[in-house]
Amino acid sequence: MKFEAVSGEEIREPLRLLENSLRAGESLSEEFVSRMRRSVEMGGIEVLVARKDGRSIGVLVLAFRPSISLGGLFASIEDLYVEPGSRRRGAGRKLLETVAERCRRRGVSYVEVHAEEDEAMAFYAKLGYEKENGVRVFSRSYPLCDGELREE
Repeated sequence: MKFEAVSGEEIREPLRLLENSLRAGESLSEEFVSRMRRSVEMGGIEVLVARKDGRSIGVLVLAFRPSISLGGLFASIEDLYVEPGSRRRGAGRKLLETVAERCRRRGVSYVEVHAEEDEAMAFYAKLGYEKENGVRVFSRSYPLCDGELREE
């Protein structure tokens, strides 16, 4: 297997894995893909891919953001997906090892991930990730109209 960060037009194939797993095959808009490319070019996001026989079998999207409390950057695993037929063969583990390498290069010592499924939580725990007690996630959705925030 081969593991690498991709950019430019190369991000399209690994993003298709996420479209299939997270969006039931619904394609991302070209506008969104262009935003992803720009974010990669600007260094705010890295798209890491696992390939076997030249085909993407796993993808991890890693975001870097500044943190006032840390006084530096922290990283967030936004998405991690490995095709079911390729699981339990080291691709996910190697993608997370690649995260550690990429973070070290940037001087990032804190990485977070939000996991909901028991299997995913066990996977991360096995690789040294710890549950943060007392941390709760709040979210809110805003109504959009034609991609723009709508006044209410």
